[in-house]
Amino acid sequence: MKYFIIIFFFFIKTFGFAQYPPAAGLLGSTAIFADSSIIVNWAKSCKVQRGFVDISSNSDSLVSNGFENDAIGKADNITVSIGDAGSAVLTFNPPISNGNGFDLAVFENSFDGNFIELAFVEVSSDSIHWERFASVSLTQTDSQITTFGILEPAKINNLAGKYKALFGTPFDLQELNGKPFLNIDSVTFVRVVDVVGCISDNYTTYDSDGNKINDPFPTPFFTSGFDLDAIGVINEKTQNIYNNKLNNVSIYPNPVKDFVNIYFNGFCNFEIIDIYGKKLVTGSFFNHINIFTNEWQPGVYVLKVYFENKYFTSNIIKY
Repeated sequence: MKYFIIIFFFFIKTFGFAQYPPAAGLLGSTAIFADSSIIVNWAKSCKVQRGFVDISSNSDSLVSNGFENDAIGKADNITVSIGDAGSAVLTFNPPISNGNGFDLAVFENSFDGNFIELAFVEVSSDSIHWERFASVSLTQTDSQITTFGILEPAKINNLAGKYKALFGTPFDLQELNGKPFLNIDSVTFVRVVDVVGCISDNYTTYDSDGNKINDPFPTPFFTSGFDLDAIGVINEKTQNIYNNKLNNVSIYPNPVKDFVNIYFNGFCNFEIIDIYGKKLVTGSFFNHINIFTNEWQPGVYVLKVYFENKYFTSNIIKY
């Protein structure tokens, strides 16, 4: 995202070894709560390619927990397991669209946010050509994270599953801008691909920087691998997407520390929402408003500005 470098240094300073947003509920987390009002829609269908109970064993047993319909609709902590190296393709109507800030969020069912199982996220406009979000895992690879081992979410970026149940991992389509055959303003398909967290060269999977991804392995149960709960839509395409969006709203500074200025040429209504969907500030203004943010907790907030039947949304980063 465009403010990554600033956020990077914030997290280095705050968490020492940690490079990326921490677990849900901690300062600076980007986790999106399932009841948040920024989620406007959910997946309409799901097709699962079941993976193995234990890819490193001699068994061909596939996972069997859950049903494809369990990944449709709102996140509810009822999941379908996709297994070692398994995958799931979900469809969206209307399509997901690139907006300001995050555009979608993937939900898993980690019970405590420490025992977490990870997955790659890919998107497509035509179900033929797929683009994967660049991911990073800084978890140590000297020893295997065991079956019920724990991970540090702040060492993980752009891998689904880094947050506990009912808190989605967000993704920004802008990161894939310019990819051939992908229309980031019309994403109809999302594919979730299980990360095989084994560090053995025979089975390992790698992040975008070539690091082995280490997560709990083996998990030799019929719930093995990534447990998909839901995918929420934050920005979606409408028939009049270009007519319905405001283009003359500006925010300064962003990221923010003590205050933020919002500018619009005329009268408008606005609201600012936290990741839990709670409205922190609502009101209206003419041309300009200054909002003090010094009492906000560090993290990601969503600004919504409305004028007649048009709207504008953007993330505000508090450090």
